[in-house]
Amino acid sequence: MALSEQQETVSSDLVERGRNVIARMDRIPIWAFPSSLIVIIGTGYFFTFFDITDIGFAMPAIATQFNLTNSETLFVALAVGLVGYILGSYVIGTLADRYGRFNTMLATIALTAIGSFGDASATNLLTLSIWRFVTGMGVGADLNLVSTYIGELSPPHIRGRMSVLTFFIGIIGQAVTPFIALALVPSFDIGWRLLFVIGGVIAGIALLVRFQLPESPRWLALHGRVDKADQIVTKMEKFAVTKGVALPEPIVRDLSTEKGKFPTSYLFHGQYLKRLVILASMWFFWYIGNYGFLGDAATLLSAQNITISNSILYLAVGALGYPVGAAAMLKLADRVERKRLIFGATVVWLMGMLLFGTLANDVVISVGSFLASMALGMYLQVAYTFTVESYPTRARTSGFALSDGLGHLGGAVGALALPVIVAAVGFQLGFATIGATGLAAGLLSLAGPSATRKHLEQVSG
Repeated sequence: MALSEQQETVSSDLVERGRNVIARMDRIPIWAFPSSLIVIIGTGYFFTFFDITDIGFAMPAIATQFNLTNSETLFVALAVGLVGYILGSYVIGTLADRYGRFNTMLATIALTAIGSFGDASATNLLTLSIWRFVTGMGVGADLNLVSTYIGELSPPHIRGRMSVLTFFIGIIGQAVTPFIALALVPSFDIGWRLLFVIGGVIAGIALLVRFQLPESPRWLALHGRVDKADQIVTKMEKFAVTKGVALPEPIVRDLSTEKGKFPTSYLFHGQYLKRLVILASMWFFWYIGNYGFLGDAATLLSAQNITISNSILYLAVGALGYPVGAAAMLKLADRVERKRLIFGATVVWLMGMLLFGTLANDVVISVGSFLASMALGMYLQVAYTFTVESYPTRARTSGFALSDGLGHLGGAVGALALPVIVAAVGFQLGFATIGATGLAAGLLSLAGPSATRKHLEQVSG
């Protein structure tokens, strides 16, 4: 037999074995790993959302101590971290498509730990900007990889719930951060530094425990490392059997095995280009309001003659809505089509922004803040999962990175534009505007693919 024919036979054999391994994994009806793995992944998520939130509460104190102008404050709080976020998600996401999920997940959480400790040690605008860029790279890539990783390991009919469960652990970080900030930032000159140190410690712990995670069998099978994929899936099957689960016969599907090109190149053809346009636009409109609210709300409340402490308190009480929204999605993520859940979350967001913008009284402001936070808890992980599902294994993290990364440009627009809009047309109309942009994101999601309870390859093609 000629050498080329032998190689073709070997390659064909690997492809067939890989398809069998994925079919065996997809037939397992439960999460076939110890519950501790969800906690391990969720711990990293906890830091991610802690960091996304802490900068907004730290910046007023930093601006005072470093004598920063408003434009310099926005530059550090938004632009630097955002550029790092977009770049980190894309560069590290591309590496994950080529070299695997496991090693890159270690790199992302290491970057976030280093960046957070660096934030705490900053002495001027330059050093703070450098460390915020590093932190942003880690945070952006980690959100990408965790969503992809959970999606590739979970059974089709509970993929949404498992993704939301890890997110639920993480979103607690966004819920508790305002209370930690309230205790530290107004009370101590180094309070903002302690806030970043706490984040660094959490990220360091997450790094240590992540060494226990397995590689994604889907990625291994696609890249010809079928023996390793088989070992992991065999352990998953044994785990399921010990739990008394009967395993049905695997259904082998005709999965795409194409690989070798630069991952991004797959995203600009056919259905993937259409999905990229839809999802990037969805995230763009969502992040306009998301970043405007999280980044500017405390400052804009203060400008309405509300004390900084009361401004933080309104947002802290409202932040209790994050886990409430995520808890609701634990029940609904695999029962209702995901794009409809996304739309529903944006309706809640609009209601929250309309109430918050009235400034009617303490209760109404807090309720509006609660509904906005609840909408964030409902929207984010369901939309992350939806984005992951829409792209193939060979370009999944790259597709997520481009969709979410381009979408984050909307975050820059929102955070910069909201104060201008409020100054021009008033507080109420300003927040109604970012409520409407959130609803636009929900409407765009309805043009995406159906994904709930389907095999990844059925959704992504």
